[in-house]
Amino acid sequence: PQKELVSVKVYNLVGQEVATLVNREYESGVYKVNFDAGQLGSGIYFYTITAGEFKQTRKMTLLK
Repeated sequence: PQKELVSVKVYNLVGQEVATLVNREYESGVYKVNFDAGQLGSGIYFYTITAGEFKQTRKMTLLK
């Protein structure tokens, strides 16, 4: 099985990286990542998932 570099990063509204949840090589499959947002305030954030040539950014709302 081939491994790909996978990263999952969280950004605030102005584009500053506030957390890196994953940054390592994985084989193809399904994985779960826990996100402790205890140090972040409520608001809108974006997360970007990159795996090989795949890249996707989504919006999330954090409520405390």
